[in-house]
Amino acid sequence: MPNIRHTHTAPTRARRLTAGDRIDAHRHDDHQIVYAGSGVVEVTTDAGTWFAPGTRALWIPAGTVHAHRAHGRLDLHLVGLPAGDNPVGLDHPAVLAVDPLLRELILAYTRDPGDDGPERRRLGAVLRDRLRLSPQQPLRLPTPTDPRLAAVCALVHADPADPRTLAALGAATGVGERTLSRLFRAELGMTFPQWRTQSRLYHALRMLADGMPVTTVAHRCGWSSASAFIDVFRRSFGYTPGAHLRRSRGREN
Repeated sequence: MPNIRHTHTAPTRARRLTAGDRIDAHRHDDHQIVYAGSGVVEVTTDAGTWFAPGTRALWIPAGTVHAHRAHGRLDLHLVGLPAGDNPVGLDHPAVLAVDPLLRELILAYTRDPGDDGPERRRLGAVLRDRLRLSPQQPLRLPTPTDPRLAAVCALVHADPADPRTLAALGAATGVGERTLSRLFRAELGMTFPQWRTQSRLYHALRMLADGMPVTTVAHRCGWSSASAFIDVFRRSFGYTPGAHLRRSRGREN
């Protein structure tokens, strides 16, 4: 990531971004919570890409170089925390579950960041308490470094509807299936089907945020049917693609 900006303080604020808007690579000396009030926020680091709809938030530890991208109309909410204040106890980026209470706490806390009154301090304390209870969610698309693995991942990510097996993809790139299977587990910590599902979910979130119909998204992302897509999406995010589509259009703010 070239031209990395460095700011000492991670801002606490809310801002609106349009589809495709980016915040270039930067780092700060504080921790930060990144949350999408509407739309989908994508955060990229050297280790991979994290993505989150409204039922998830992203934890960015102090010093982590990261960049943001908006999918759909993004209401971006940022909560900065001092480096010595780590309520989630993590030193690596992670996706956190956001229940309705935590969502409202984040929205309220970022509404008037200039306020330093006792009510807002109490709000911040409750927010930290809820963050401590937020479980991690596996919504990460890790970036491979091995060139053999990178070549296969690039093919899958370029066309999420590609139905080829790992053996067929290996044949196309000149690498054996057993070698690729070992690399997926050793380097990315997941199997090939798990990584492909994460890649498809990433594309699905992006397409839904851009207003694409659910059935079309299911087809373009490689699911055999809309019902199969809806089932995987609901199990991954806690609500249906239709609800996500409405929310991305600003109907469920």
